[in-house]
Amino acid sequence: MVYHNLKALIKGIRACKTVADERALIKQESAAIRASFREEDSYARHNNVAKLLYIHMLGSEAHFGQMECLKLVASPRFGDKRLGYLGIMLLLDESQEVLTLVTNSLKNDMNHSNMYAVGLALCTFADIASEEMSRDLANEIEKLLGSSNTYIRKKAALCGLRVVKKVPDLADHFVSKAKNLLADRNHGVLLTAITLVIEMCQTDPAVLEEFRNAVPLLVRHLKSLVTTGYSPEHDVSGITDPFLQVKILRLLRLLGKNDPQASETMNDILAQVATNTDSSKNVGNSILYETVMTVLEIEADSGLRVMAINILGKFLSNRDNNIRYVALNTLNKVVSIDTNAVQRHRNIILDCLRDGDISIRRRALELSYALINEQNVRILIRELLAFLEVADDEFKLGMTTQISLAAERFAPNKRWHIDSVLRVLKLAGNSVREEILSGFIRLVAHTPELQAYTASKLYNALRADISQESLTLAATWIIGEYNDVLLEGGLVDEEQPKLVTDVELIDLLISVLDSPYANYLTRQFVLTALTKISCRPTTSSAQQDRVQTLLASYTTSTELEIQQRAVEYASLFALGDVRSGVLERMPAPELKATVMGVVSENKPVGSVQPAKDGDLLGDDLPASSSSTSAVNGAAIASNNQALLAEIFGSSSTPSTPNGGAPAPRSTVQDILGLFDSSSSSAPSATAASSAASLFTQAQQAPTPAAQAPAAPAAARLTAYPAYDKNELRITLTPQTSPQRPGVVNILARFVAGSTPVSGLNFQAAVPKSQQLQMLPISSPDVSPGATETQQMRVIAPAGASVRLRLRLVYTVNGQTVQDQVDFNGFPPGLTGGSS
Repeated sequence: MVYHNLKALIKGIRACKTVADERALIKQESAAIRASFREEDSYARHNNVAKLLYIHMLGSEAHFGQMECLKLVASPRFGDKRLGYLGIMLLLDESQEVLTLVTNSLKNDMNHSNMYAVGLALCTFADIASEEMSRDLANEIEKLLGSSNTYIRKKAALCGLRVVKKVPDLADHFVSKAKNLLADRNHGVLLTAITLVIEMCQTDPAVLEEFRNAVPLLVRHLKSLVTTGYSPEHDVSGITDPFLQVKILRLLRLLGKNDPQASETMNDILAQVATNTDSSKNVGNSILYETVMTVLEIEADSGLRVMAINILGKFLSNRDNNIRYVALNTLNKVVSIDTNAVQRHRNIILDCLRDGDISIRRRALELSYALINEQNVRILIRELLAFLEVADDEFKLGMTTQISLAAERFAPNKRWHIDSVLRVLKLAGNSVREEILSGFIRLVAHTPELQAYTASKLYNALRADISQESLTLAATWIIGEYNDVLLEGGLVDEEQPKLVTDVELIDLLISVLDSPYANYLTRQFVLTALTKISCRPTTSSAQQDRVQTLLASYTTSTELEIQQRAVEYASLFALGDVRSGVLERMPAPELKATVMGVVSENKPVGSVQPAKDGDLLGDDLPASSSSTSAVNGAAIASNNQALLAEIFGSSSTPSTPNGGAPAPRSTVQDILGLFDSSSSSAPSATAASSAASLFTQAQQAPTPAAQAPAAPAAARLTAYPAYDKNELRITLTPQTSPQRPGVVNILARFVAGSTPVSGLNFQAAVPKSQQLQMLPISSPDVSPGATETQQMRVIAPAGASVRLRLRLVYTVNGQTVQDQVDFNGFPPGLTGGSS
């Protein structure tokens, strides 16, 4: 059955009961349409194309009707033209070769006497114009921009927009006509003209300068829209033409950026829009948002900026989640511009942490981090800790890091700092980075006045909960190092100090060792802590025997590191005075930068007495230090734990300048060397016999009066140029340690020439056989004469050459530069010889 018109075809398709029936019907009708096309019936062509377009809308093939659409366009009848152009827009795109045949028809119809025929041609051009067609018809579009008919002018402006997008070089053709259109009183023409100008200004900075003098005109248009009364033709929810207001604000934002004079001209009208616009409806909120973005982008005065941020603060009280999300997202971008203005809305930002929408909670959390300073650190950290208690697991790792870093940077005193990190360890001890744990242990080691307090706190916390890994590690290390202050002074954080016995300490650590939460690293910590407790004078002989028996049981452990520690520790029990020297309290670890490179300021201790030590953390990562043996370390498990293990390490053996003989070693250093060398031995029996023989040698070693001074590090370091382009110079300075072959610390230095470099993103990659660790850059913005740094560490097989692939993204002179460099300029032998 053949359907004679579109209405009958629609009715027939809707009557189909199954998809198969519908497909069969469409296939049959398509065959009939093909046959009809071959008959060249001009009257039937209109009906057939209409049916074919409906079939195309249902998802079936209709490409065979493209040429018929071109024939309809060439028809003198308006109805045929309208259907033909519709078919062209649906069945063709700019990649089709048939499109070249449409150009002549479009040119003819753009000069048609009927304005609606001209409108059809303009609509089609704006929808499908290719680069070639844009070049061919640009002059026709430019001519139509000056038409006396508003219907044609607004459509021509949108065609000009298509031309500028396809061929940016042709933007100059439309500048003069666009200036005239900005003075048009018709809202439709003005809307399309501003859209065209925005695109031209974004495409060509030279065009942007030409439109600077249009700011007063745009201000008058905006003022007219704001102050006009009710206009039924343009009213939307009580606001006159909000679409045009938004477009004007966007253009003002472009024209006022980096131009104080233009910004001064628009300050008053922006304040008027921000004050008079009704925010009870979404239409008003859209205008207010664009006003805020414009104020924050231009060179506005401080009062106007505060007003803009207050509008965002008001958005946070809106019941619409989308508006609150937009407000938080925008505040995150502007908090660096005017932190004090954002601080006024701190309470409502903190309320957003309890919002049911996870996206809002995430944005509020990011904004809360940015608001922390010396004045509000106590309040904000308290709120963040309260949120940490109920936060989703995906938030916890980032929160523990940010809270710890904020506490390190802004802590009023070291006791408050310790209390804050302790709270983090209790609430989310399974979501704490190794670097944060390392920094906490350094803090305690460098604050002797609070070691008893911290040990007491951690002792009680560990008794209450052994399921938090980082809490367990920190408590085990602190109790192992400073158990004497607990055994002698008791729990100092109690109202009435309570004595702790060696039995209670050892019972607690053994319960950790036997718990289901204990892992490979935890067991290493506990064995070391028990060994250290056993050598203290306050520990009874019965408990020493108990520890010795426990160590003996682990000498046959299937875990190699645990077995080695147990063998070494058990061997110490037969060495008398040497044992106490080896197991004495560790010196305070070296000062290092944290994971984010934030450096702590000098802080008072708190309620005890002023601190006597310097900064908690240094500015740079130090030279790699030698790994201490299992005796002096609390947990050196493997290279994967290198960052954490370094806090337990001692300094490298000093080398004599000018290649002289090495300084004599003390007894303790000989023992350290023993365990460094024995760490690779697998069989426990061999390890035990080697330990016994070398201990004897160590006891006979002479003790030097003084060691030779170490050569200055700077004298041995060489900076290798890696990059020197576009006002940016990068050098790489490697540093190695003989005690750690295969580990190369690299300091990258970034120096700008006469032009500042901003937004620097520096990435590096190494071959698959090597590992790379990086700290963040000290600052992504490099000023002329300043030097920024970034730390890297490469772990490579001994004897391998260090090769880096560097990727850089940065902005200089307003241009974004992306570059890649393969660097292999380091000398051979950095990673040592093969072992």
